[in-house]
Amino acid sequence: MTREQYILATQQNSLPRIENPQLYPVGIYGWRKRCLYFFVLLLLVTMIVNLAMTIWILKVMNFTVDGMGNLRVTKKGIRLEGISEFLLPLYVKEIHSRKDSPLVLQSDRNVTVNARNHMGQLTGQLTVGAEAVEAQCKRFEVRTSEGEKVLFSADEDEIIIGADRLKVTGTEGAVFGHSVETPHIRAEPSQDLKLESPTRSLIMEAPKGVQVSAAAGDLKATCRKELHLQSTEGEIFLNADIIRLGNLPMGSFSSSPSSSSTPRQTIYELCVCPSGKLYLSPAGAGSTCQSTSSICLWS
Repeated sequence: MTREQYILATQQNSLPRIENPQLYPVGIYGWRKRCLYFFVLLLLVTMIVNLAMTIWILKVMNFTVDGMGNLRVTKKGIRLEGISEFLLPLYVKEIHSRKDSPLVLQSDRNVTVNARNHMGQLTGQLTVGAEAVEAQCKRFEVRTSEGEKVLFSADEDEIIIGADRLKVTGTEGAVFGHSVETPHIRAEPSQDLKLESPTRSLIMEAPKGVQVSAAAGDLKATCRKELHLQSTEGEIFLNADIIRLGNLPMGSFSSSPSSSSTPRQTIYELCVCPSGKLYLSPAGAGSTCQSTSSICLWS
């Protein structure tokens, strides 16, 4: 017997022996084990359902590497193809349509485009409704396709029409509530130009003169009561081959006095001198102008 075996034999004999030892099982048993298996099974079913729903959503929404459905993410930005609906506000810098199709913004009610400054204050608004198109801004401009020429502009002080030609096609013409300032008014070729004031006076004023010209037609001025031709500092010049004064009452001059019961009516002649001057002279009196033409009218 070796020394080590002797030592081990003596140590085993010296230890007290325990009779009937109690064994404690290690693990989960009973109802705890059933609950654990149930929760594991429920978690497994939930994961499978979530995975199936994720795959279905990816398939329905057409998720790809470039984007989702009609939405494509490119280097220049986001590209939408087809009809898209936005339920919340959309904040973008620029919106462009494809080269071969127009850009259509559609709404069941109104389409409103707002512009704000850096402080969030509203600076411009364009509203397209079913009854009207309204623009609220400090200045509204309509330019040509090149953007160089302003065709129409409006602000609080004035309205500017920059077109080469302003054409009004309405049957009633153009109606102005106040004064109109323009250097030239003309009609279209082969059309008449008519300036009319049905219930009030028609006044044309200019600091250096008003010129009314009809190159290939007649010039007619009609009024209901009186027509005044007045020159405060100059003269009224009538230059024509024939000057007619129609619908004038004609009378006869008699040297013998009429009866006392009938009042005597004085007759004057309207004399025209070769220089073009007009004057009145009593009928029958000697004319002071040579080669004059006279018209009799009532005094």
